[in-house]
Amino acid sequence: MTTHAAADGALISIPALLARNARKFGANTAYREKEFGIWQSWSWLATAEEVRAIALGLMSLGIEKGDYVAIIGRNRPALYWSMVAAQKVGAIPVPLYQDAVAEEMAYVLENCGARFVIAADQEQVDKVLAVQERVKVIEHVVYLDARGLRKYDHSRLHAMKDVQAEGRAAHERFEAELKRREDAITYDETCVMLYTSGTTGRPKGVVLSNRNIIETSKNSAEFDNLRPGDEVLAYLPMAWVGDFIFSIGQAYWTAFCVNCPESPDTMMTDLREIGPTYYFAPPRVFETQLTNVMIRMEDAGRFKKWLFRVFMDHAKKVGPALLDGKQVSGWDRFKYALGDLFVYGPLKNTLGFSRVRVGYTAGEAIGPEIFDFYRSLGINLKQLYGQTEASVFITQQPDGEVRSDTVGVPSPGVELKIGDNGEVFYRSPGTFVEYFKNPESTKDTKDPEGWVATGDAGFIEPETGHLRIIDRAKDVGKMADGRLFAPKYVENKLKFYPNILEAVVFGSGREFCTAFVNIDLTAVGNWAERNNIAYASYQELAGHPRVYEMIQNHVEEANRSIAGDEMLSGCQVHRFLILHKELDADDGEMTRTRKVRRRIVEEKFADLLEALYGGKDSVYTETEVTYEDGRKGKIKATLEIRNAVVAGDTGRIAAE
Repeated sequence: MTTHAAADGALISIPALLARNARKFGANTAYREKEFGIWQSWSWLATAEEVRAIALGLMSLGIEKGDYVAIIGRNRPALYWSMVAAQKVGAIPVPLYQDAVAEEMAYVLENCGARFVIAADQEQVDKVLAVQERVKVIEHVVYLDARGLRKYDHSRLHAMKDVQAEGRAAHERFEAELKRREDAITYDETCVMLYTSGTTGRPKGVVLSNRNIIETSKNSAEFDNLRPGDEVLAYLPMAWVGDFIFSIGQAYWTAFCVNCPESPDTMMTDLREIGPTYYFAPPRVFETQLTNVMIRMEDAGRFKKWLFRVFMDHAKKVGPALLDGKQVSGWDRFKYALGDLFVYGPLKNTLGFSRVRVGYTAGEAIGPEIFDFYRSLGINLKQLYGQTEASVFITQQPDGEVRSDTVGVPSPGVELKIGDNGEVFYRSPGTFVEYFKNPESTKDTKDPEGWVATGDAGFIEPETGHLRIIDRAKDVGKMADGRLFAPKYVENKLKFYPNILEAVVFGSGREFCTAFVNIDLTAVGNWAERNNIAYASYQELAGHPRVYEMIQNHVEEANRSIAGDEMLSGCQVHRFLILHKELDADDGEMTRTRKVRRRIVEEKFADLLEALYGGKDSVYTETEVTYEDGRKGKIKATLEIRNAVVAGDTGRIAAE
């Protein structure tokens, strides 16, 4: 089977899709990047030429078929091109998280045996050089941005523009070999290797084949009718499977345009300027955007506040029904149209969502209130359920069947089943090949028939076929009295409040539930400014009595909501404290994709947990932290512990 073929069904590699796009959509814009405030564009034809030059340049450096190429940096066209160029020469791209510290990078570089590293700038080059003595397999480091690197030893350090120039100059020597390598690519060869976030231990290299990526991209793109005219904003970590599927898999299958923002600081501005038609964000991004909206409304005048409240109340009532094409009265349609003119339209424009035709959120559960808020504005936001091991897509929500309490029906080609213990299993064309150098974990996760254990507990609704996820299977437990304990359900209730950035709930095997809370510094800081509350640090603001009172009100309101769910009413939070520091990936408390490492948090703050269940009113603690430059330090604090009203109580509980 050859790589290049006229029929789409015979396209069996990303380089083959690139060649198809250059032929069929050559003049269409493939990539945009904002640099120095100006958008630059590359067509599919220009992209194919850039990728070819990188591939030839890598060959001039001695890259071999089967080599691993580490890619490190923020979302930039040249880094995406580098991944495709690596595939073109028969090598395997391994994107790394750009915010990972040198020690984390060392593990991945050593584990995959990367001979080549392509890094965005001096910061990433420095991390690689810092571990080069340990990771002895690294032979060449290629960089994009030359700033700060002039006086470095360039014997094994190369500028990307020089590598491309060398490739173009030497094309006659390598052209035939490059074509031979590209033609030799098979459907079941490795397309990319992506490392898991490592919530329970060392990250594992997930090997995904061309078949996994292309079949999944084809099926998921057809499910939502994605097309060449669509626009996406590529801002999520390149090491994350979602970005790879959206910005390479679906982008190359569908030939839509990938837009790279200038920096994380300009992301929201760039989002508004591009106005993507296809948009993905994890719940944290939607939560942050909603927080910013609520902060701005707090500063608005009385009339604007009234207008916002009246029309948003109406939007919540009829917006989702209008979006799903359901019957709505003429008066309600007229009132919604007025709201769109005065509130919803301007708000969507401010958020950058005016043109969104399909929006997705995944990674972890999103709070129903947050989800419904965006859909009430007329934004076609859906939930999907996926994993790195599935090439992302396990379930998707069809238009007209979008609900906040399910994650949809199986994606095309995906089979689902529920184990005896309630765990969700799937198999699909996107099911990963193996964990790299880890046959034991592969065997534990994927059985001989191809069924993969997700680690999540859930059930399939018999009447609709929709999948409902309860929580991580390992986190779902029982309270001491036998009632169900599902911490994520409670945490999402708490995180709906703009003032709460993160929450970690405990209670498995206990008599009652307790919680650690992280305040959102932006939201609470803005509130403090309006209320003339002075503070010098996150720690000082988090410990302020009025902040505690505010968070207590949120906890008690969440308890009233939880009490309405008969199955999970035992999960109400009885006692809580506000942590003196934000949970941080650098401190090992979260993954690079911002998922809480629950077990590590429980062990690290064991003294605080003991105080919550020991009836204390306060607790003194010392915590080790990692500063941005890698230095370690300690912060000390005395934290207040508060009791909260739970449904059925007439007052705050007395700690036993």
